[in-house]
Amino acid sequence: MFATLSDRLTSTFKNLRTRGRLSEADIDATVREIRRALLDADVAVPVVREFTGAVRERALSAEVSEALNPAQQVVKIVNEELVSILGGEQARGLSFAKTAPTVIMLAGLQGAGKTTLAGKLAKHLKDQGHTPLLVAADLQRPNAVTQLKVVGERAGATVYAPHPGVAGEDEVPTGDPVAVAVGGVATARSRQHDVVIIDTAGRLGVDAELMAQAREIREATQPDEVLFVIDAMIGQDAVATASAFLEGVDFTGVVMSKLDGDARGGAALSVARVTGRPILFASTGEKLEDFEPFYPDRMASRILDMGDVLTLIEQAEKAFDAEQAEKMAAKLQSGDDFTLDDFLVQMQAMRNMGSMKKMLGMLPGMGQMREALDSFDEREVDRVEAIVRSMTPAERANHRIINGSRRARIAKGAGTTTTAVNQLIERFEGAQKMMKQMARSGGGLPGMGALPGMGGKKSKGRMAPPPKKGKGKAKSGNPAKRAQQEREAANRAAGIADAPAAPKGSAFGFGSKPDAAAVPDMDELKKLLGG
Repeated sequence: MFATLSDRLTSTFKNLRTRGRLSEADIDATVREIRRALLDADVAVPVVREFTGAVRERALSAEVSEALNPAQQVVKIVNEELVSILGGEQARGLSFAKTAPTVIMLAGLQGAGKTTLAGKLAKHLKDQGHTPLLVAADLQRPNAVTQLKVVGERAGATVYAPHPGVAGEDEVPTGDPVAVAVGGVATARSRQHDVVIIDTAGRLGVDAELMAQAREIREATQPDEVLFVIDAMIGQDAVATASAFLEGVDFTGVVMSKLDGDARGGAALSVARVTGRPILFASTGEKLEDFEPFYPDRMASRILDMGDVLTLIEQAEKAFDAEQAEKMAAKLQSGDDFTLDDFLVQMQAMRNMGSMKKMLGMLPGMGQMREALDSFDEREVDRVEAIVRSMTPAERANHRIINGSRRARIAKGAGTTTTAVNQLIERFEGAQKMMKQMARSGGGLPGMGALPGMGGKKSKGRMAPPPKKGKGKAKSGNPAKRAQQEREAANRAAGIADAPAAPKGSAFGFGSKPDAAAVPDMDELKKLLGG
């Protein structure tokens, strides 16, 4: 969603880093580039004016002029101001009623994704231990009631739909959505549902009839939360639409849908500041699982290509079984080998985390690798799993017994080539060595290899020796190699040892690239599982 904006801002800051001290002209040029980038991203003009004004004022103050690294200080200021316009540091969750049921009303234009989002929100609440009831109060859009029933069934939530709604464009709506909404709340109370989610009708544009209907439903049900669902790809219309709904319905929070789209995403940077209402959730894909709480600081970090490691860790905690992880740790500490069965278990855990592209996109610096990341084939995970499952239990336990004829049989069973089997075994052997190294050092994530920022120099599992006294090593005439030598020397002077890098083709393909940004090598990532 924010790819273009992120690229523009990253390029602007890269130019800043080449300057030791920043003049007023440097800051004005930087602010001008930021203004253009935000306007190109369809951010509302008043928000752009306020944002750039705050950045310029702070950038010209003592906090930059007296800083040891002015360029980094400007990036810090931009990050803090981005967090501010996205809603501030503290992310607010849903407000639940003291006495059940909690009533949540969804409002927004037709096509914003309210019905699908109702199912996503129901699943999100169900996973937290709630018992949501979906109420089909959209009796105007053709097949809206049927769609909510399907979405509710997939989410495992009960749907209250006493009226079938309309089935075609020419059919005239006959039901009373206000009566349906009131009946849904009463049903939830009698059947012990602790949350009610009311899906209301939308229009292709803001009109008096839409607002009147939404106000009537709000007055009749007295919801604890009114969530305004807005399409992140709506562009400059976001401000006008949000302002109209704020005046007409007075919503309490915003949900951004379609954040996985390829539009410029200015709505997300405009709506919170213009309306003064927080963004509570973000819909990031078509699946019911593609739904997450909105954290302004994490979103700002993604926009500035600094990654979102906290969200990545949270997803990993959900996907990886704690008991399995303890068993794996105990096995490695006891000196047992990491087998292909273990490899398969970790592959499945990685799959449970969701899209590999999304996970890699949360790593810092991945904006520089966007083209290679977009070309990554998610199906490689399936191909590797097919190869491992084509092996016998004995072959998974000890891959050394896999000879030429066995490899041919495995390849045939997996529908692939012997070369692919050979490549997988070669990568697996690298993963085995890495797991032994981590077992000895007592750290690291099993099967994940060296993550970005964990060092770049290949040291075969040994920490770098302490710096030697006396005459230093001669500097290389190659500028790139000399820069690398200087970085290593600076690290040794600061007492930072070179961490072990992942062997080529580690369990999940995270190689390392010894550059200043410590960005993972996308050639290694593309080789991830035989790609």
